[in-house]
Amino acid sequence: MDYEHFVVAAARVVEYVGVAVLLLGALLAAGAFAKRLLSHAAFQDAYHALRADLGRAILLGLELLVIADIIGTVAIEPTLQNLGVLAVIVAIRTILSFALELEVSGRWPWQRAQAADQNVER
Repeated sequence: MDYEHFVVAAARVVEYVGVAVLLLGALLAAGAFAKRLLSHAAFQDAYHALRADLGRAILLGLELLVIADIIGTVAIEPTLQNLGVLAVIVAIRTILSFALELEVSGRWPWQRAQAADQNVER
């Protein structure tokens, strides 16, 4: 197996793992949601927990898909056009990640340290 085939296969494997993480995360989040409802949790609390669980699964899946894109684009054919497409894909996924982080934790990623420092002082 030559280098190019190996890199394409590696990118494909990471893509499959990313998709599997998304699907498995959605299934586990749905199961946790059902369990919360069966344990008589308030629907609103269970719903917010579901959204947080789904957000975490999406964040992890997006990270893996970005890795696959980087492998597939940079290692195979690093043309200026391919690098531009990769930059747009990474930018979109980064914006999605920030939005999901805000949705899941209620604060921007750079505010985590500030929140931790405030909790320590109390």
